[in-house]
This record gives sequence, C-alpha cells and structure tokens, in this order.
Amino acid sequence: MESPQHEPTPAKAMTIAGSDSGGGAGIQADLKTFAAFGVYGTSALTAVTAQNTRGVFAVAEVPEEVIALQIDVVLEDIGADAAKTGMLSSASIVETVADRLEAWGVERLVVDPVMVAKGGHPLLQPSAVEAVKERLLPLASVVTPNIPEAEILAGIEIDTDEAARDAARAIFGLGPRFVVVKGGHRSGDATDLVFDGEAFTELPAERIDTRNTHGTGCSYSAAIAALLARGLAPLEAIAEAKSWLTEAIRASYAIGDGHSPVNHFHAIERAGVSGRRPR
Repeated sequence: MESPQHEPTPAKAMTIAGSDSGGGAGIQADLKTFAAFGVYGTSALTAVTAQNTRGVFAVAEVPEEVIALQIDVVLEDIGADAAKTGMLSSASIVETVADRLEAWGVERLVVDPVMVAKGGHPLLQPSAVEAVKERLLPLASVVTPNIPEAEILAGIEIDTDEAARDAARAIFGLGPRFVVVKGGHRSGDATDLVFDGEAFTELPAERIDTRNTHGTGCSYSAAIAALLARGLAPLEAIAEAKSWLTEAIRASYAIGDGHSPVNHFHAIERAGVSGRRPR
C-alpha cells in the first residue's frame, strides 16, 4: 500500500497584533494576507477591539502573561520564518513582545508601529512610544510607519521630500535594517520612501480614489512579512508587497458604511480555478 503524498510544508509567519471585529485590519487582515501569499499564519493576540468600518468603540488588552505564552507555545511547536507586529497598545505589552521575540531569536521581523486607527481612535498609548523606539525597533528587519507615525518616531515634521528623508535617517538610527516611510498621507502619487542606511529607493504607485483603505497598513506589513518568510530579500519583498497592496485597493469593494477594507484575495480571484497564487 502506497503511503499518502504530503504537500511540502509552507512558509510560516506570525502576527502579533490586536483583533478587529470588523475583519478589515488587525490579525484578521494579517491572516488573510498570509493566506493570499500561500503562507501558513499563526497569531498572538494583544488586544480585542469592538470595531467596524466606522470606528473603534472599545479596546480590551490581553494580559501580558497570556501574550507571552501565545508567542512561546507557537514558536516552540510551529516556529515562524518571519513575524510582524501591529497594535501593541501599552509600554508593558511592547516590552513583553520584544522580550519574547528576542528570546526566540526571530530574525525577520516587520514592525508596523500602529498608533491611530483609520477613524482616529488612538491604538498606542503615548507612554508606549519610547518602548517601541528603544525595545522593538532594534529587533526589526523592516519598520513601516505612515507619515504621522514617522513624525512621532523621528520627532520631525514631514512636509517636504527632504524632511521625509531626514525622518527615515532618524528612524534608521533607532535600529531597524530597513525603514519604509509610507506616502499615503501625502499629496500626489502614493510614493513610499525606503532607506537601508545607505541608499534611498522610491516606490511610486497610483493614488486610487476610494474610501476602501481600512487595514492598508496591517496588510502591507503582513505582505512584507509573508514574502520575507518565503525567502525574498527585504527590498524585493517591500516592492512586491507595495504592488500587491495597490491592486488590493483597486479591487476592493464596499463593506459597511465607513472605510471598507482592501481585497486581500484579488490575485486568487483573477487566477480563478487555476489556483495560482501571488509569489
């Protein structure tokens, strides 16, 4: 009797973030993104939010010991080829997450320094910003702040291209290997600025006129993590994730009355029954 044929084990990625009950951001968006790239996703929940497309109505933090144990049991058993962080809420949660990631030696880490929800609700306490800068960014392969987040991390107002470059340099000085200052909050094309400590790379993309942008930051950073897990070099992973996200926004549809999410499975839908997946 022939033994059953098993599919090869897929790349694995972990998200450490909050839950979005509306399904458009947070761990829900991250796990959808991992799946879209054919990556096996695991999660460590840091907070539960009561949230929809119109806003965040309540936040309950998960106890630090439960967050630590989620990370420990998953990494001990399943492991992770890459990880990403999202909403971490408090300084003590940031410290806990950084401690466990450092203890497990996670090498491919994408930090999305989530500070404010799409509707304006704060998701990171002011006291936690220093913890992100001092404990988390030195562990990061890639950090992906939007303009307001980059201004806070760098302490620089970003109102020109040169200011964006100065901010990227300042954030790089905090320890990450690649800094992606996202351009979604600036006028004109949605051009992201990538800095690796030596050279700047601009990643332009068409600005799509839509309200369906809920969870874009979560999905972008998760896509980078998925591609790092699959073995891509950081700059290649960032560029491919940017292209994927642009198409996810273009292919989005309205869910709810507020800021709807992107379409994480746009490439799979286009591929149809062929089963082809994005790289």
